[in-house]
Amino acid sequence: MDPGTAGAVSAAETYDSLVHHFRWIFEDWRASGDRQARVIEALLRRECSARPPRLLDCACGIGTQAIPLARLGLSVTGSDVSPGAVSEARRIAADAGVRIALYTADMRALDAVPESGFDAAIAMDNALPHLESDADLLAAASGIAAKLRPGGVVLASIRDYDELVRTRPVSFGPAFYNDGGFRRIVHYVLDWEDERRYTFHIHIVRQTLSGWESVHHAGHYRAVLREELEAIFAAAGFAATRWAMPDESGFYQPILIAKTALP
Repeated sequence: MDPGTAGAVSAAETYDSLVHHFRWIFEDWRASGDRQARVIEALLRRECSARPPRLLDCACGIGTQAIPLARLGLSVTGSDVSPGAVSEARRIAADAGVRIALYTADMRALDAVPESGFDAAIAMDNALPHLESDADLLAAASGIAAKLRPGGVVLASIRDYDELVRTRPVSFGPAFYNDGGFRRIVHYVLDWEDERRYTFHIHIVRQTLSGWESVHHAGHYRAVLREELEAIFAAAGFAATRWAMPDESGFYQPILIAKTALP
């Protein structure tokens, strides 16, 4: 989760609005976070020499990956552009008895995170494509690099835009979930403005004791191709970049793996 542009709903606005409904997107938010954390932890174990690594989750949202990674024993610091998401992550972490430092910070300006020299960083769940230009992406990649030690690794997942810009889908779902005998329907609509920019609409309909209720949220994205993102991270000083696709990693999105240069 990170920033958007003027003229469109910014990522901060999107996730401040979505914060109390975000868990409804998942059939089981905690179980999904636990699964994702295990995949990320395995990749970090393979790619990072530190045991356990000091980790910065610079698009932590409400803690979907950060909190279960802390439960797995990693030292985790989280940051997000959405103050509402950070506040909710603090509440969830406290309820879970998890100690994690959390800050409100734009990925393009991570100075609000006081620590540095992290062994690894993550930016998952299609966070980077909220940024609307290559210059913004380069600022984010450079900011992440500045927070890592030499030889540090970053994992960043995005949607498979190489495929999506070719097929231009207009919807995903609907998905039907069961909440203790009540139904929940989650449906996504992609409103393409041009071949690279789109608004992502999230429609959630829930059955309650008083009837059905619906909520809608929207976020703005720019489709960035894998080779484009690799080139941006290389320009930011990352010496090695490659992709772990879902059939290799077990994660639901392609993951860019990049390492800062050793001295």
